[in-house]
Amino acid sequence: MMEEEELEFAEDLEAILHLSPEVQLAIEQVFPSQDLLDRADFNAVEYINTLFPTEQSLANIDDVVSKIRHKIRRLDDNIRTVVRGQTNVGQDGRQALEEAQVAIGQLFGKIKDIKDKAEKSEQMVKEITRDIKQLDHAKRHLTTSITTLNHLHMLAGGVDSLEAMTRKRQYGEVANLLQGVINVLEHFHKYMGIPQIRQLSERVKAAQSELGTQILADFEESFPAQGSKRTGGSSNVLRDACLIANILDPRIKQEIIKKFIRQHLSEYMVLFQENQDVAWLDKIDRRYAWIKRQLVDYEEKYGRMFPEEWCMTERIAVEFCHITRIELAKVMRTRAKEIEVKLLLFAIQRTTNFEGLLAKRFSGCTLTDVPGVQRSVAPLDSTNPFLEDEAGEGGSEEDDLDRPKKPKAPDNPFHGIVSKCFEPHLYVYIESQDKNLGEMIDRFVSDFRAQGPPKTGTEDGGAVLPSCADVFVYYKKCMVQCSQLSTGEPMIALSTIFQKYLREYAWKILSGNLPKTNSNSGGLTIKSLLQEKEGFEAAKFTVEELCLICSILSTAEYCLATTQQLEEKLKEKVDKILVERINLTGEMDTFSTVISNSIQLLVQDLDAACDPALTAMSKMPWQSVEHVGDQSPYVTSVIMHIKQNVPIIRDNLASTRKYFTQFCIKFTNSFIPKFINHLFRCKPISMVGAEQLLLDTHSLKTVLLDLPSIGSQVVRKAPASYTKIVVKGMTRAEMILKVVMAPHEPSVVFVDNYIKLLADGNPETFQKTLDMKGLKRSEQSSMLDLFRQRLPTPPSGADGGLSVTFSTPTPEQENSRIRKLEKLIKKRL
Repeated sequence: MMEEEELEFAEDLEAILHLSPEVQLAIEQVFPSQDLLDRADFNAVEYINTLFPTEQSLANIDDVVSKIRHKIRRLDDNIRTVVRGQTNVGQDGRQALEEAQVAIGQLFGKIKDIKDKAEKSEQMVKEITRDIKQLDHAKRHLTTSITTLNHLHMLAGGVDSLEAMTRKRQYGEVANLLQGVINVLEHFHKYMGIPQIRQLSERVKAAQSELGTQILADFEESFPAQGSKRTGGSSNVLRDACLIANILDPRIKQEIIKKFIRQHLSEYMVLFQENQDVAWLDKIDRRYAWIKRQLVDYEEKYGRMFPEEWCMTERIAVEFCHITRIELAKVMRTRAKEIEVKLLLFAIQRTTNFEGLLAKRFSGCTLTDVPGVQRSVAPLDSTNPFLEDEAGEGGSEEDDLDRPKKPKAPDNPFHGIVSKCFEPHLYVYIESQDKNLGEMIDRFVSDFRAQGPPKTGTEDGGAVLPSCADVFVYYKKCMVQCSQLSTGEPMIALSTIFQKYLREYAWKILSGNLPKTNSNSGGLTIKSLLQEKEGFEAAKFTVEELCLICSILSTAEYCLATTQQLEEKLKEKVDKILVERINLTGEMDTFSTVISNSIQLLVQDLDAACDPALTAMSKMPWQSVEHVGDQSPYVTSVIMHIKQNVPIIRDNLASTRKYFTQFCIKFTNSFIPKFINHLFRCKPISMVGAEQLLLDTHSLKTVLLDLPSIGSQVVRKAPASYTKIVVKGMTRAEMILKVVMAPHEPSVVFVDNYIKLLADGNPETFQKTLDMKGLKRSEQSSMLDLFRQRLPTPPSGADGGLSVTFSTPTPEQENSRIRKLEKLIKKRL
């Protein structure tokens, strides 16, 4: 009874003392122990089995029990000691807390005493330093008063001297004195309420006003409006006057500059009036020659008169450009009908050359000071990827005008300062390029008709047409020229012209010269197939026509890629706000259409060449075939056409292999369904005939898998996408033939095999298969009903049944025939 009570107590204790894994882990870390009794997963049965592994070990059971009881008593003593030791912990804790509170109160008292003493010390320091602060304030006020009195003395004396020197026109001394007076006067802004200070300020302003009026009068006297220029003794006076103008109101300086430049350019306004013959574009060089002479004359006579920071030489040149732009615009508006392309390009070239000369000579720092002139940003260096810049070859001046100019330096601040006036008349240039491009396209058309398609065996076969490069070289030249003239609306108009003739090139040169299809190979019979020899030509297109199609395809691909680059370059050249209006997507789609049409023609040609052979296959008496032999004549015919056409197409599309791959895929997608449709027309088919057809199908499958590299010395692995299409399509044809070879009895087995092999739930396809077997209509009707009953849920795809082998049990004879057919296929391979 005692043992049972102990066991129940142990179970209750274990249920009460169930610890969480975290607590158990913490206990193990604090009190590590190797004793099995201390483990959380202690198992009494295992522990007893450890102590008494055998029956003989039970002899020591008394000793073991004694040890365990001794251990229990020791643990009880330890627990009892710990419990008794904790009886006084609460009282000790309360006592320690009270002592801590008393200590904190004492600490607060000491801190309060320290704070009070610090405040008393601070008050004592303030009393000691009060007199020192008063002395510091007195010293500061005294220093300020002395400084102010000195400034007032300087201001009063300076104003008197300034008035006296102004009356004597001693501009050299006035320049230094005036700046000093103005600087001193700045110290008295807060004392303007004092009448004497305000009076001195008004005298300074009056002196400044008098100086400005006096200096303007001196310049007016030295440079009268009539144009006579006086130099000599007054130049030093005027130089000093300019120094004073730098200090006075900026309007005085601007007025001096304006009057001097107007007087200096007055002769130009008379010589190049709108009604003068020299004002027309053909004599535009004289304008620029005149200003060059005037700038040299200015440097010699007046270079030392004006301060260097005024940049008078640049200001004269900029004002000349401003006037020239306005005058040229007037002349061109008046005589717009007389503007020709060559004359316009001549004027633009000379103008841009002059602007480049200005950029080399001046920095452009005064451009923002001239009203109506905005600093333009020069176009970036040409990065056109189409072709390198044409080498400078000798030629006439007219040819030089048409040749694209070298790009201007990207930091030319004067670009467009004069040439901007030509922009409204660039329609003449645009119309000329429209006409030139139209004539170029017409010439290409006539040349193509005269020279004919590329000849086989030459470098022209399958290559890009030379006219294509000519078109884009001309586009590049026009784009560079126009970007030098304007990056605004004219560039948009030019891009529209490009779009127009890109489409015309695509339709007239490329699509217009694609060979036309015709039907001249129909009516091929089994007899003619049997009589075919190796050199028999059944394709619609000649070798030259195939080369021409490949050449047009390669040209269209080149045009597609280059048009995309042209669009990017146009967007780089045009103003940012007009970038969205540059869009050549339609033209790129046009070239893509040409590529698709070319590939389709190649596919149709090879497909049509194979049609007579497939027709002959469907007309052969497959029910009367007596034995399985080599591949049939129609297979030989198909392979022959493939070997004739594909190597030619591959060699001529060597530079565009992706489109050759597209050709192979499209041909396969067209040929395989057509081959399967002709298989359904082969009816009825005997067992031997089906075996022959299966052999032929395997031969065609092998050829199609090798189609991309057929006839090539370099064997390349066909693309995985192409191989998948061939395997999928031709495996379906093989499964159809295997279904035809299978016996139709029992019907359930036949229907299940059909569904398993073809995974096709279309009753029409099933009926075509029954027609190939030659079953009667009554049999077909029952089979169709059974097919509809056995048909599972609609198939999710056509791939599921293609990998299933024909494993349904069949009679011994059928298995024997299939094994023989497989051996025959392996033997051929």
